[in-house]
Amino acid sequence: MKNVGMKAESYRTAIATGILHAPAHCIELLRTGNTEKGDALKTARIAGILAAKRTDELIPLCHPLPIYRADVEYELHERHVEIIATVETIGPTGVEMEALTAVSLAGLTLYDMLKPHCEPEDLCLDQCKLQKKKGGKSHFTRSLKDSLPAVVLVLSDTVAAGKKPDTAGQNVLEILEEANFSNNHYQVIADDPEQLLALIHQFKNQYPLILTVGGTGLGPKDLTVETLQPLLEREIPGLMEASRSFGQRRTPYAALSRGVAGYIETSLVITLPGSRQGAKESLTAILPALVHLFDVQKNIPHAGGYQ
Repeated sequence: MKNVGMKAESYRTAIATGILHAPAHCIELLRTGNTEKGDALKTARIAGILAAKRTDELIPLCHPLPIYRADVEYELHERHVEIIATVETIGPTGVEMEALTAVSLAGLTLYDMLKPHCEPEDLCLDQCKLQKKKGGKSHFTRSLKDSLPAVVLVLSDTVAAGKKPDTAGQNVLEILEEANFSNNHYQVIADDPEQLLALIHQFKNQYPLILTVGGTGLGPKDLTVETLQPLLEREIPGLMEASRSFGQRRTPYAALSRGVAGYIETSLVITLPGSRQGAKESLTAILPALVHLFDVQKNIPHAGGYQ
């Protein structure tokens, strides 16, 4: 079963359709609701909705999801009926299989209720397929259309002294590269506010994105927030709200992160936690928003010639 624990939740919709071919007199029975077993369309609709809600029990590797909407509708034609299923959720993975399962079970229910009225070869369930899906990575992209450079500054006395390797900053760099940030600058420094300030002034206006890693906690040397927050000319609190909310569902320690985000002149500066998992969770949570921000704000002038 695929691990979706690090995927951000989003609003997701899937629409699937299928066709049941049947003789004209059977289509009329559907229209009037007078099959031998009762109203087939109403019964099949309930069957489809129940199937959508229990897809994870029917298909072994599907994840259980909260189903916020499941519905089955029909279009009756002369010799076939089109079955349309719509399923919606807010979750880390999509509801394509739920919509397809709803169509399939609704179609099988119609088949079962019509088979007393015709020969077996007169009925055929056909063309069960996904028509539309929305949400997740296909809708909220996690990769830039056009590559941009970024800066990753790791603040750690022990890493800077060579006493332990940097895993958090390297992981952040990998995530950025996967998102089409390239020609990135990576640097490790000690927990030194003056050196951090000097680098921020050096890189602002040259790089559209500056990420710091470390110094967002409550330790005596965690001064990244105190150093950078006074410089923020346009703060974006929603980024860190999303980051902490995402992390809080995975570890209660996320509530202790004091990270901030906002613009220093033309550079977006974001402060990430110093732990590998904390930095990864924070960046994972806000990456779609960052990609959207840079993709739609290309008309904003930046220094450094990266446009």
